[in-house]
Amino acid sequence: MVAIDDPIAFELFKNSIFSIADEMALTICRTTYSGVLRDNMDFSTAFANKDGKLVAQGLTLPAHLGSIPTALDVVVERFGPEMQPEDMYIMNDPFDGGMHLPDIFIFKPIFWKGERVAFAATICHHADVGGRVPGSNASDSTEIFQEGLRIPPMKLFDQGALNKTLWMLIEKNVRIPVQVFGDLRAQLAACHIAERQFLELIKRYGVKTVGIYMEEIIDYAERLTRAAISTLPDGEYAFEDWIDDDGIDIDTPIRLHVTITKSEDKMLVDWAGSSDQVKGAINNTLSFTKAASYTGIRSVLPDGIPNNEGVFRAIDVTAPPGSIANGVLPAACAARGLTGFRMVDCMLGALAKMLPDKVCAASDGGNSGVSIGGYDKNRNPYIYVDFACGTWGGRPWADGLQGNSNMFANMASQSVEVIEAEQPIEILAYELLPDRAGAGKFRGGAPYCREYRFTESEAVLQVRTDRAKFRPYGLYGGHPGQGSANYLNPGRENRKLTSKPTMTIRTGDVFRHELAGGGGWGDPLDRDPTLVLKDVLDELVSIDAARRQYGVVINMDHRNVEASATNALRAELRSQRSWSDPPVVSRDDSGIINALDTEDKKP
Repeated sequence: MVAIDDPIAFELFKNSIFSIADEMALTICRTTYSGVLRDNMDFSTAFANKDGKLVAQGLTLPAHLGSIPTALDVVVERFGPEMQPEDMYIMNDPFDGGMHLPDIFIFKPIFWKGERVAFAATICHHADVGGRVPGSNASDSTEIFQEGLRIPPMKLFDQGALNKTLWMLIEKNVRIPVQVFGDLRAQLAACHIAERQFLELIKRYGVKTVGIYMEEIIDYAERLTRAAISTLPDGEYAFEDWIDDDGIDIDTPIRLHVTITKSEDKMLVDWAGSSDQVKGAINNTLSFTKAASYTGIRSVLPDGIPNNEGVFRAIDVTAPPGSIANGVLPAACAARGLTGFRMVDCMLGALAKMLPDKVCAASDGGNSGVSIGGYDKNRNPYIYVDFACGTWGGRPWADGLQGNSNMFANMASQSVEVIEAEQPIEILAYELLPDRAGAGKFRGGAPYCREYRFTESEAVLQVRTDRAKFRPYGLYGGHPGQGSANYLNPGRENRKLTSKPTMTIRTGDVFRHELAGGGGWGDPLDRDPTLVLKDVLDELVSIDAARRQYGVVINMDHRNVEASATNALRAELRSQRSWSDPPVVSRDDSGIINALDTEDKKP
């Protein structure tokens, strides 16, 4: 830690660095080609010091919190001494610093008078990087070699000269090179803008002061993080949850187990006890497991702590190599996002035992991935990639959010009009579903469904979803949310699909995906009856569910609550329970009436 002579100048500099990372993000959003970046905003930007230590992350994806530092460490170790001005580096290999193949990193070292002073960093999910399935995101790949082009850390530009061999290699291995190169150029532009803005700061403050300030931003974040952690109760808090399956062995659930140990001003997050790595493509890299762990802890810490290396210094994350939390070659990992989202729910389950008044119940299970790709009648390729997420679990102070991105993603929904203008797809339904949210004093968020009608001749549909069998858990008496579901042609054959299908679709086929509902928080019989009435009038809760789950009797003729009948019904429902203190966790309907096992009982 260094002394700061001018705290006002330091504060201005700190916000300037954060603004650079945000301007990088706006550059990508405004110049990229593909909907998964322009609309879903599946990308991140960051700024690091001369040693590659993260100083600032743009207001983008928490899912990338652990990825950019890991990837940049590999690049610095591999190329550090030989880096030159105008060099730029590219990589995506999950087993050489990356996460999964669609996420391509671009790094630019920044120099001042021949001395390396910083790094600009970007990561974008590209709509295709080759492999056996359009979109390069299939759940049912069984090894990394099926998933697309692996790019180890390499120079994309050597002192400003493009590596044409690598550029051509990428072009020949992706289905939609125009979009991929457009998105890569957006990343390059963001890095150039960051360089220009940062050099202006050096001219204003001087290179020595800038270096000192960047180190202090990291130290500042560490001090805030450790101070916040020190106020939390010491102890060991464990939680388990289950992924439905890996898309290959569809009858085999996959265990996630986390133990959070808090001691003084530091925390250890250990994923020992999680399943071994699986055949399907949902295996995590350690960097992505770190990101899920950091996100969980960050959600219970105060606002205002910068997301950088200082936060990570106070939190150790471990996972056994060869497990689903830390896959090793040749593990497939294209759909590993699913596991990361589920890990965040697992983290929140453990943290709920530490901080019951701060942690929400389970979300919808993270974003559901839908990819549709093929060729039109002129053999021109098209690929549609979409990620849908929309429900949070009930919170100790309010209902769960709905129509809102998962906290691990911070993503947006693609516009229906843009989808239909750019892709051979019609959106037939995009609507909230009633009676799907977990009941509670504060209910879970209501999920939505989306129906996609395909208008070209033939395509490959690839879906990555979960929470069909293992529903989003409720907390402290809250009910679990209803599970997700996939259907083909709901108006005709109404064929129910597995959670992770890869299949051929043809003209007129309709795919329907229903998100899982968020888990509820607190006893539903303690919910304000006027809130139940509002949910009924908003068509989020049926009259029957109001009676059965909340014990609220509603007179629809007068659009009001019948108070005496409600009090009597609630007393009757309470008398049917076999518990007095609510269970900490409710995973299915049996937990609503009967207390759960010892691990899930309130201490």
